[in-house]
Amino acid sequence: MSIQTKPNRILRWPEVQARVGLSRSYTYALQQKGLFPLPFKLVEGGRASGYLESEIDSYIENRFNSSRT
Repeated sequence: MSIQTKPNRILRWPEVQARVGLSRSYTYALQQKGLFPLPFKLVEGGRASGYLESEIDSYIENRFNSSRT
């Protein structure tokens, strides 16, 4: 039996916000504290940035698990 792995997608801010339900300014504050995944530039020297879907999924799962203990 093979284990299928989900491809690692790049999420832009609107999709991240829809998943976590937090404002952009609050996620910046969490990033400064090391509590939220950091975005990365999609093009070197460019303005566009994105988040790895796996890191956002892990953040959500960790928040859920810590709220249940």
